[in-house]
Amino acid sequence: MGEGIIKLYDICPAAEAAGIENTEVTGVTDDTREVTEGSIFVCIKGANFDGHSAARKMLDSGAQLVVAEYDTGCERQVIVKNTRLELANLLSRFYSEPTKKFKLLAVTGTNGKTTTAHFVKHILTVLGKKCGCIGTAGNDTCSGELKPSQHGTPTVPRATVLYEWFKEMADNGADYCIMEASSQALDQYRIGNEKVAVAGFTNLTRDHLDYHGTMENYFQAKRRVFTMCKTAVVNIDDEYGRRLADEFSDIAVTYSVSGKADIYAGFIKMNAHGSSFMIVNEREHRACRVDIPMAGLYNVQNALCAIAMVTALGYDMTECAKALATLDGVDGRMNVVYRGDFTVITDYAHTDDALIKVLSTLKAVTKGRLICVFGAAGDRDREKRPMMGKAAEENADMLVITSDNPAHENPDDIIKAVLSGTAGTKPCKCITDRYEAIEYALDIAGKDDVIALCGKGHETYQIIGDEYLPFCEKDIVKDIMKRKGN
Repeated sequence: MGEGIIKLYDICPAAEAAGIENTEVTGVTDDTREVTEGSIFVCIKGANFDGHSAARKMLDSGAQLVVAEYDTGCERQVIVKNTRLELANLLSRFYSEPTKKFKLLAVTGTNGKTTTAHFVKHILTVLGKKCGCIGTAGNDTCSGELKPSQHGTPTVPRATVLYEWFKEMADNGADYCIMEASSQALDQYRIGNEKVAVAGFTNLTRDHLDYHGTMENYFQAKRRVFTMCKTAVVNIDDEYGRRLADEFSDIAVTYSVSGKADIYAGFIKMNAHGSSFMIVNEREHRACRVDIPMAGLYNVQNALCAIAMVTALGYDMTECAKALATLDGVDGRMNVVYRGDFTVITDYAHTDDALIKVLSTLKAVTKGRLICVFGAAGDRDREKRPMMGKAAEENADMLVITSDNPAHENPDDIIKAVLSGTAGTKPCKCITDRYEAIEYALDIAGKDDVIALCGKGHETYQIIGDEYLPFCEKDIVKDIMKRKGN
């Protein structure tokens, strides 16, 4: 809750203009289940429910005001153009505008957001700063205790939760907050129109088209964060990144692994355990070495983005590189969970582009066979499923196609869709039960083989129907190998 007694006119001036009584505000919500005496209820039109239809009932339940986009017929109402944006504005004022007490950083893109955000947080922490974090692999409000993203929690939580966490960060003395800015969160104004000190862009490939419909809509949702930022750090190895660099040329800092940019990588070397390269700042005519404990050209890109974002805040590039070298890794991103005669790696790769990047990286350092265990999520973009099958077949030596999070779909139908993208050029086994699929891969693995468990990464559950069933691949591999006497 905000500090002291909060009056309606303090956070909603339009209520005064409407002649509504200036009473104490006890909360702000868009959820009918959270309305209590003194709440402000914000009417949001969602995919399955329109909050406007509940406006009068919410007033009867104790709400002192409803905020709507059109006349609901209620006396105590304020009408605004965009209730999603107004929800974020009201929450910000209710919690005493917490983001004015620290600098907000955001990273957006299809792949690489989590890794880049963790790189940024690690660098700032090593440099002695308190940095909160909001994203897929966990949320840190500088309280000393991580708030895990679990049970289907989106990359960016509901605005009501997000601003409560912002308040916690401010109260805990945060200097910065790095957040993954997802396309849906931006499209739904969960972050409002907050002032972002630095925004980073990693890449844009096919994903979430079940929500956005087209790649252009997807791009426009991502683009919005760059209208909110002071500095835009963009990857010009990506065609959409080049577009952003052109559209925001006055604030853009570009980076690249394949050519000249404001910040670029040279002398790149990689092995199974990590990458090293020279980072060059063309604007300042400076260069230094960077070492990261993660393989893959895409992780070099993530490191460039993170270092560029932190140096945009005024920190020294060499010190940022030294800080990044002390990182152990990022949960669910190219994590080695077993190493013996063969190696088992888990990764969150759940798009065709991500599979290509992860598998091509592993293939280059695998002496034996590269066995890919993967599937596609249910209730999500169906058109990418055969594309994922094609990507896996072209970059691995053997495929084990299984369930990911089937949700409300028949998992066998999803597997058939993934399989339809393959050409039969590589050995392939379809096993519906993911546990059995992992067990099968462990059974057939030989000396110097690498098993890539793709799609789950940091997740410790599997969504089947409406249930979130415990499913931690790291623990599963450990248990199976223990039974085998390893």
